Amino acid sequence: MSNGQRIGARVLRRKPIDQLTHPGGELKRTMGVGHLTMISIGATLGTGIFVVLGEAVPLAGPAIVVSFVLAGITALFSALSYAELAGLIPASGSSYSYTYATLGEIVAWVCGWCLVLEYGVSVAAVAVGWGQYVNELLHLLTGLRIPDVLSQPPGAGGVVNVPAVLVVVISMLVLLGGARGSARTNTILVWVKVGALLMFCAVAFTAFKAGNFAPLFPLGLAGMSAGAATLFFSYIGFDAASTAGEEATNPQRDLPRAIIISLVVVTALYCAVALAAVGAMPWQSFEGTEAALSRVLTDNTGSTIFPVLLSVGAVIAITSVVLTVLYGQTRILYAMSRDGLVPSLFSKLSPRTGVPFANTVVVGLFIAVLAALVPLGALADATSIGTLFAFALVNVAVIILRRTEPHRERSFRVPLSPVTPLLGLGFCVYMMFSLGLDTWVAFLGWMVLGFVIYFGYSVRKARLEVQARD
Repeated sequence: MSNGQRIGARVLRRKPIDQLTHPGGELKRTMGVGHLTMISIGATLGTGIFVVLGEAVPLAGPAIVVSFVLAGITALFSALSYAELAGLIPASGSSYSYTYATLGEIVAWVCGWCLVLEYGVSVAAVAVGWGQYVNELLHLLTGLRIPDVLSQPPGAGGVVNVPAVLVVVISMLVLLGGARGSARTNTILVWVKVGALLMFCAVAFTAFKAGNFAPLFPLGLAGMSAGAATLFFSYIGFDAASTAGEEATNPQRDLPRAIIISLVVVTALYCAVALAAVGAMPWQSFEGTEAALSRVLTDNTGSTIFPVLLSVGAVIAITSVVLTVLYGQTRILYAMSRDGLVPSLFSKLSPRTGVPFANTVVVGLFIAVLAALVPLGALADATSIGTLFAFALVNVAVIILRRTEPHRERSFRVPLSPVTPLLGLGFCVYMMFSLGLDTWVAFLGWMVLGFVIYFGYSVRKARLEVQARD
């Protein structure tokens, strides 16, 4: 066998499904379908609607409601594929594990590397959004704001974003206490933020003006697509539930249910909030607006009571997103470390709490630095492209596993396969090409760095490689 053939065999090797589903049982199984659904909603329902809406409306105009629907349909096709694979391969690695079983090690590495981008950058983006609402709440209550030098990153008029650092560190400390306690805390936070959004809709619809939706597509279909691509950041959360595959009490049954229920709930809330927001405030007024929903209530009620309640809800809501997405990031790295693709530090568990202690601390501190120094817009778009790429691979994985493992028991099956996964793949590719050139340059740079690490370290340290040498 030539060197080229040997390298090809090494990078395309696949991990057997049985190894993925029976990795050793180190993580504690403590979560039911309720906890998993709340993790998914908790990771999804937050900055995407409370903050990124203000950046997406100027791209799409009133068609932002259609943008949410398009992003939701794209997410739905991928969510169905996630649901089948989560029931078939209930492993901590989410789509990284799925692609390792179907497309080979190098594709799994690319997927995992995209998930590191998706989760790590999105936590930072969400933390930046949290800081914006903390500032808004402080202003509503006292008339004061945190100075830009301490609440904005370099390039946005500040030096360091202290509130963003604070929420990441708090979430890190909660996660260090154990998965069950973290899930319980997240469930409480989810109910609070759902209540805040329902309150927003009830108040904003009293100021609804149908004329705000004419014309519906002032920036054309391209604007609607650009808005949807930016808003796809708002739908990454259902992936977080699948990262809990090894901590679910009945993953084959509960993971598919949690993923689909959460996506339906979140999409309905997103569309209702977008409809109420644009109906109450002309779309042109969203330009440059931070804490957009609070601004809608302030302009239309003349009272500070509702904006204060919404800002409190937003601060709580975004805290739960930071908590759950940070959880997902640590579990992705845990799975990659157990496979030898990243250092073993990330898979060492605390004997007392059963959580990857060093992993959580390293990831938490790195993301805190990122949140302190990088603006929200760049973070959100980088998250979207990484997410879309990972989702595209999941749709491909469903098609391949239907052919290579047709008789393996599935607790959920994607309807109309392979048409549905192919549609999911097509929508993901379409949305990726709706993102800007600078986002693509950053993404390709991230991929180059990933390949350097893979060929310099991971391909030699991979557990499958070590087993083959032994």
